[in-house]
Amino acid sequence: MMNFRKKSHSVPELNTSSLPDLIFSVLFFFMIVTHMRQVTLKVECRMPEGKNLTRLTKKSAVSHIYIGKPTKDLQGKYGSGTQIQMNDKFASASDVQDYISAEKKRMSPEDQKLMTVSIKADQNTRMGVITDVKQALRQAKALKISYSAVENRK
Repeated sequence: MMNFRKKSHSVPELNTSSLPDLIFSVLFFFMIVTHMRQVTLKVECRMPEGKNLTRLTKKSAVSHIYIGKPTKDLQGKYGSGTQIQMNDKFASASDVQDYISAEKKRMSPEDQKLMTVSIKADQNTRMGVITDVKQALRQAKALKISYSAVENRK
């Protein structure tokens, strides 16, 4: 006669010794590929609408100049007039040349040839301020200028 006994089966324990390595590898990967916002906007920029817009291709060769009224929390300190923001500071049109030369120094030689200045101006900004910035860009030999806009939904 055969003896049918139930054998006790146990589930083997999970080996978690390599888990910290895996977690740090994934964390390191996301730290490298994530693009952090480098500039805190201090001006209000409601972009104008446009048609047939194109995207800038080489983002490492793009420098941004923001033009608009200061945000509500900064209006007491800087007034409610139009301000020019480069990086995290307010500046004037005469400071544009220094800004462009500093931006060119931080870029690689290949990016310097492709350098584009993106002007992100509020739709209610007076054209005189934009013209002053454009003149300063011309003096700084930054001749590739891009104007930011949003796609017209109509």
